[in-house]
Amino acid sequence: MLSLTVRDTAALLSQVRLQWGGQSDLWVFGYASLIWRPEFDAAEHRPALVRGWHRALRMRSRVNRGTPEQPGLVYALLSGGMCRGMVYRIPRELGRDELDRLWQREMPTGVYDPRWLRCQTAGGEVMALAFTLSRRSPNYTGRIADDDMLRILQQAQGRYGSTLDYLVRTAETLRQHRICDRESDRLLALVRRAGLA
Repeated sequence: MLSLTVRDTAALLSQVRLQWGGQSDLWVFGYASLIWRPEFDAAEHRPALVRGWHRALRMRSRVNRGTPEQPGLVYALLSGGMCRGMVYRIPRELGRDELDRLWQREMPTGVYDPRWLRCQTAGGEVMALAFTLSRRSPNYTGRIADDDMLRILQQAQGRYGSTLDYLVRTAETLRQHRICDRESDRLLALVRRAGLA
């Protein structure tokens, strides 16, 4: 099973490389941790708006922000609505290497569906690579009641820290960039009312 997943992610990476073509700079859309921890060399970044997709804390994390026994949560880009985030421009000559590094971070298990999305920026439209999640994915949680959300935020801890820290850091970074995200603000207020942060 593992080799099939690795083979699938390698095929997806080849497809994304072909779609990019390597003849121009590579653009990447960040909507959560890629904003506060991009881990690649970008020549510039800009606020961007994507239509047809929205940010939601509805993806199970069994390694980075939780465990198999106590899954945590991370944000996903789900179809419907719109999402404000950041686009990053990676110079063409660095694109292949930086894409490989990004792939190791985002796609080790192939959970995301990589897509090229139209991103509206003050400097014009760019096509950027984004990592989206299907509602058919076993990692998609669906709606989570506030009591269940608080329990996850109190307990889930993984390789890179807690789900609570991930939520707080993302929400605060969005605010710093003047990106309005009502659900993140609502969850942050819920956390503070419960005395968790």
